[in-house]
Amino acid sequence: MKSHTDYLTLEVPERMAFINITGEVEHALKESGVQEGLCLVNAMHITASVFINDDEPGLHRDYMKWLEALAPFDPSPDRYHHNQTGEDNGDAHHKRQIMGREVVVAITRGRLDFGPWEQIFYGEFDGRRSKRVLVKIIGD
Repeated sequence: MKSHTDYLTLEVPERMAFINITGEVEHALKESGVQEGLCLVNAMHITASVFINDDEPGLHRDYMKWLEALAPFDPSPDRYHHNQTGEDNGDAHHKRQIMGREVVVAITRGRLDFGPWEQIFYGEFDGRRSKRVLVKIIGD
């Protein structure tokens, strides 16, 4: 069995954004040489997410609006106890929890085995600094 590890580094200037990383993951898969197996893509930060969905801007705006309604940005320590530590990102932790930490995609005949319209996205909820995404590929 083969194993391949890659790290993507993302720097998002906005506090919240969704970035399509499918191409980078496909590049890592090609480098791995794996034809049949699994690909794990994991946000390595507790205020970021990796998820699979459609690359449709209206849907992304809907997600952002929905997430902001569920966990609005509020840097004060009044809404989020976490912000009493001196942080201002209590909302980002909640948004990450909703959108998820990682995805696993099957690899079939050397390709990510997606359904129609599926793409891999990095979700940033507390931008303005470098963050990493792990791409771990295993198989034959």
